[in-house]
Amino acid sequence: MRKLFLIAVCSINFVLVDAQKHAFLEYPKFSEADLSRQRSALDENAPAEILYKSLHFSIDNNTGNLIKQAFYRVKIYDKDKAEDWLNLEIPLYQNGSEQETLSKIKAFTYNLENGVSVTTKVDKSSKYKSKESKYVAITKFAFPNVKNGSVIEYQYEVTSPFLFIVPEIMIETDTPSLYTEYVLDSPSNISYNVNYTGFLNPKFREVEERTMYGTNYRTYRFGYENVKGFKTEKFVSNDRNYRTKISAELHSTNFRELKLYSSSWEQIKERLYDNEDFGGELKKTKLAKENMPAGISGISNETERANAIFTYVKNTFTWNKDQGLYAEDGIRKMLETKTGNAAEINLFLVMLLREAGIKADPLTISTVSHGLINIASPNVSNMNFVIAAIQTKDGFHLYDATSKQSSMDLLPPRDWNQFGILISKDKVQQLSMVNAKTSYTYLTVEAKINADRSISGTYSDKDTGTYAMFAKESYDDNAEKYKKQYKENFAIDFTDIESKVLENGDFESTMKFSSENLIDRIGKKMIINPMLFLNKNSNEFDQTEARKYLIDFISPFTKVKKIVFEIPEGYVVEEMPKNKKIVTDDKEIEYSYIAEQKGNTIEVISTTKILSPNYPKEYYPAFKQIWGVASKQENQVISLIKKS
Repeated sequence: MRKLFLIAVCSINFVLVDAQKHAFLEYPKFSEADLSRQRSALDENAPAEILYKSLHFSIDNNTGNLIKQAFYRVKIYDKDKAEDWLNLEIPLYQNGSEQETLSKIKAFTYNLENGVSVTTKVDKSSKYKSKESKYVAITKFAFPNVKNGSVIEYQYEVTSPFLFIVPEIMIETDTPSLYTEYVLDSPSNISYNVNYTGFLNPKFREVEERTMYGTNYRTYRFGYENVKGFKTEKFVSNDRNYRTKISAELHSTNFRELKLYSSSWEQIKERLYDNEDFGGELKKTKLAKENMPAGISGISNETERANAIFTYVKNTFTWNKDQGLYAEDGIRKMLETKTGNAAEINLFLVMLLREAGIKADPLTISTVSHGLINIASPNVSNMNFVIAAIQTKDGFHLYDATSKQSSMDLLPPRDWNQFGILISKDKVQQLSMVNAKTSYTYLTVEAKINADRSISGTYSDKDTGTYAMFAKESYDDNAEKYKKQYKENFAIDFTDIESKVLENGDFESTMKFSSENLIDRIGKKMIINPMLFLNKNSNEFDQTEARKYLIDFISPFTKVKKIVFEIPEGYVVEEMPKNKKIVTDDKEIEYSYIAEQKGNTIEVISTTKILSPNYPKEYYPAFKQIWGVASKQENQVISLIKKS
């Protein structure tokens, strides 16, 4: 069975001019008719709609700068559901004395008031900058006077000395678009790989050589009409991988001599090892010698030695949440502050492992949110994170010391993105990354029926492995919101909620509960669903149209729900639920439901087992069937009748 699915990516290296000429880069004048639009023709429920979107990237042949020009006009139908459009953020990059500059900002809000178009200009005082990292500052501003029915419009220009930073442009966004265009104009002595991912074809397309700005240019122009908002599917880790998008990566420059930037992964490896913030840090072997944890030399087993070093690093140093391939403040500084970015922590881990005689190398990856690495077009910008890989007699093993819950081959969810690029000293190679370790979820209820026919007891929710990291990340983002989810998801009165990481890395939440709504009374009978509030009351595999994308759980998993409750004195069981087990022919998916009476208690256990982290779309009907069986089983009831 094929578990991995790669999106087709093609580099556009052809010359093609559509017979039908189309006028690119001609922004339409504002029309009051746009203010009268009541709903999107592409999606009547869309809270906003792009009326015109233009992204133009060009190289100034005189200065050699990259000029980024953007123009947007967007109709707002439902302000409360279109929050992403109410604020604009423009990232600006800098590296030492070189930095991008922002200019020619124009931004307006248009409204129809008493039948007349009213324009509100964005005030300069509403704009502000925030420093995101050593390399990025973001200029932000909010649109004023936005109402249901407003049209917002903005344009700006960014001048950049960094020819390699051409933003990836998403053609398919959550917002439907009447028209979107992408234009890249580059002098013939500066070459880009233009990568096209996705399934939509442009209506208008020009790829040709032409004379522009007094010199020879190569231009790429793509225009799209009536692009519907992208509809994601459940169990997709990052739908960016499936959306139509365009990116451009600098391939070469040819001024006095030809200089290649993205010709091979081997060259990328060489540049990384030549970079002082990557290879330069790895050369500081003295830091590894001086900071080797005690007792390592006495561990003869290679894997145990590697695990001991990893445990020391992850427990000693704290990740500052900054990603990237390069050290920012340096490993020496990290040793002082005990805090560092991903590169500093994991490159130091590689240094210690090497110093301890273990074959270790950096593995550069693209995190799930960053998208898949484009193997067909090697470029360092493909990757945004570095972890550590060791090679032993039984193969490769992976470590990421940025997570306190991590262990060998148990990586944070963000890391599992199909493959990485191993940057060893002597060669570079693609390394497959498959999350083979099963995550377990244990949902346990112990309850009793009270004299007033309410049900009370304790509930625990424990996750292991990758799912424990998911839970911890969610808890760290907002602890109160995390705890509140229990009441919202189950409509039960939970109290004394405590959430914590256990010593072995598992994440557990425990609480007390009570409810008066779990029992129906008919005469002398009490009717109860023995699953109480843990019954599956919906089928998450409810998609009516054909599945398009990979089914991704991130991790193989086993989910166990166990409910034990006491039969109240004076009552007997009239009828028990029927047990059930269903398994696919290849044993990949399994569900079981077992209900038993044990003395004066009822015990119900439902178990769902999924053996692989992801599945081809062809498995969707099987999941739909099994989840349907689970829903039916878990909504059976039990009758308790009072003894006469």
